[in-house]
Amino acid sequence: MALEASIDADGVEELEALLEGLVQLDVSQLRRGLCPPLYQANVRYQREPRGREKWQTARKTFALHTGDCEDLAAYRAADLRVVGIQAKAIIKDIRPGLKHALVRYPDGTIEDPSRRLGMGGKG
Repeated sequence: MALEASIDADGVEELEALLEGLVQLDVSQLRRGLCPPLYQANVRYQREPRGREKWQTARKTFALHTGDCEDLAAYRAADLRVVGIQAKAIIKDIRPGLKHALVRYPDGTIEDPSRRLGMGGKG
């Protein structure tokens, strides 16, 4: 199942609220054993074509072995919550018209699963 979400939300707060829903779905899927933790799932970052924004659950990301930034950030935040770390998937404005999803730990540390899994040629 893929979730369709509009990037036309009014701002970062609305997008983060939608992203929190995806994190919660991912927590449920991880707890039920439907997918492994992100960094054990053989998943790579893959940018979606311009104008297309499809949000997918951890289970779908695992099945496809690819995801973009919000898919990977939600999956990773869910991983951390399953082991007791109350991480949050967040949205960062990069420039007008470009947003990027990241993971924030309770101490404020930021993790970028997309970069770790191949965005920008690094992995």
